Amino acid sequence: MRVTFWGTRGSVPTPGPSTLRYGGNTSCVEMRTEAGTLLIFDSGTGIRELGLHLARQAEQVSAHLLLGHTHWDHISGFPFFAPAFVPGNRLAIYGARDPNRSLRDVLAGQMHPTYFPVPLGDLRADITFCELDEGTLHIDDAVVRTHLLNHTCVCMGYRVEADGFSVAYVTDHEPYGALDDGLRVSPVHDGDRGLVEFVRGVDLLIQDAQYTPPEYAERRGWGHGSTDYVIDVAVQAGARRVALFHHEPTHADADIDRMLEACRTRSREAGSTLEVVGAVEGEAITLARGIKKPG
Repeated sequence: MRVTFWGTRGSVPTPGPSTLRYGGNTSCVEMRTEAGTLLIFDSGTGIRELGLHLARQAEQVSAHLLLGHTHWDHISGFPFFAPAFVPGNRLAIYGARDPNRSLRDVLAGQMHPTYFPVPLGDLRADITFCELDEGTLHIDDAVVRTHLLNHTCVCMGYRVEADGFSVAYVTDHEPYGALDDGLRVSPVHDGDRGLVEFVRGVDLLIQDAQYTPPEYAERRGWGHGSTDYVIDVAVQAGARRVALFHHEPTHADADIDRMLEACRTRSREAGSTLEVVGAVEGEAITLARGIKKPG
């Protein structure tokens, strides 16, 4: 399995000289199995470059787009996804079931003529929609498990198992229980325990680590996690590698570097061999037998 980051930023795109290394496009992650199944997680602004890449690689595209949720930073790139405009391409779109509005209506809404010149109904690809509850689905050779997250709207996390490996995509998510400064996070809330079990033993955990602990203390209820929480979840779950994701838009590359060092120190102090990396736009991680390294 190969995992490629096309957008790593949270909340709003942040192009500029201070974000060149980790990237400024919002959430979009590609996963490709050995058999060629294409899974795309979220359609933030990073999906535009992915779409152009796919258009150059193949005459026809068959893809599965799994949305964590439908806040702007996770869907605003969808109208610029080139394969959706091409007849013969196939695109299945999945997302958490919302009792108030259908997934199709949400995507169509941002493509209303008030906001965008091409309505959803004019896209030429074969597009289907699937609304999800917690459970398991099979997408070709991949098994995909779903888990509701703690955000300010209905939000879904995903765990993919394929090729003998497992990857979890968990964004946007806030701890259910309160964090005590200076103390290791204990999964005392059933929701936190549930997340630990959901990501247990994964080869790669991609998780929202938007805030430092002091920042999170001032932003409780905003729907995002702190670095300490992410590391403690990964350590307790026995994950092999964690990629800090959904970078705060006010954080420059140097800020993320410091967050990474703090995370690595916290992991070492817990006696863990967890590998901690920062999600970098344009970089890939290859998971293969005997190989677990950047691609």
